[in-house]
Amino acid sequence: MRKLLNTLYITSRDAYLSREGENVVVHLESNQEFRVPIHNLEGIVTFGYMGVSPALMGLCVERGVYISFVSNSGRLLARIGSSTRGNVWLRKKQYELASVEDTCLKIARNFVIGKLNNSRIVLQRFLRDHNEVKSQSINHAVNYLSNIIHQCLDAIDLDELRGLEGLGAKAYYVVFDEMILNNKSFFKFKGRNRRPPLDPVNAILSFLYTLLTHESASAADSVGLDPQVGFLHRIRSGRDSLALDLVEELRAYLVDRLTLSMINTGQIQEQDFIFKESGAVILDDSGRRKVIEAWQNRKQQTVLHPYIDERVEVGLIPYVQAMLLARYIRGDIDGYPPFMIK
Repeated sequence: MRKLLNTLYITSRDAYLSREGENVVVHLESNQEFRVPIHNLEGIVTFGYMGVSPALMGLCVERGVYISFVSNSGRLLARIGSSTRGNVWLRKKQYELASVEDTCLKIARNFVIGKLNNSRIVLQRFLRDHNEVKSQSINHAVNYLSNIIHQCLDAIDLDELRGLEGLGAKAYYVVFDEMILNNKSFFKFKGRNRRPPLDPVNAILSFLYTLLTHESASAADSVGLDPQVGFLHRIRSGRDSLALDLVEELRAYLVDRLTLSMINTGQIQEQDFIFKESGAVILDDSGRRKVIEAWQNRKQQTVLHPYIDERVEVGLIPYVQAMLLARYIRGDIDGYPPFMIK
């Protein structure tokens, strides 16, 4: 099993990154703040404006370390990494399968079923963990998601499947606000919005979804797949469609639960946000650091993977799923097994 390495997060907008030998060096206001060996990293995510030296970019490409440039609102601006590694025949097969509608439907169906199942389980676990909360609407959403999952099995094309996925996501987000128990007057969730997020809850979700997309793209590339060629998300220039496919089945388990936990336990508070005149809401530097710390701690925890039947670090789940997808594309297994919590 692959070793879980570190992701370096640069939250200061005035930081500049450079190379010194085999080290990544972080400079702040012309002072060298710290350095980290490149072999300890699997990715760099920077929110800074100053940039990264060409020498460091070259080192990262050579060592397979992705650099993601992210805006203050949590939107991915650009990503630099190596050309896709691995067997060229695997990528060729990926491109062939992605051009066949029936094959895309078969793979995409499992991404969607994984997403809807995990969303349903998040709702069920909330009711189980909070016996004092009696919510007919959440119970209704659980049953509705179960019905949508069964309908996905009979979807005849990608458009129908995407429509069912949209219905399931809407039903899930309608009751998401009921799972927020702390400071509800501030952490009010009226629905999913992004680019930019318009409330604190969406600000956290968008930020974490960006981090998960970064790690999913890196995972796909590490097993030899092209992160830009997906099966559920349409191919679009400059978009990591396959990474977005992988994110769908993981978002409820990895991001949504963490968001709810941080809000309900008071780890994130009102002073951690900035409200723009445009209506956008973003995390400030302190808020980003809190979310990143919680994200890194979550990645270190372990879980029993339902398909490979091994305990793996949570941060390796995107890699395991990418590896299983590569095995399916090569013909080593009969179908792509989505990650589904119980």
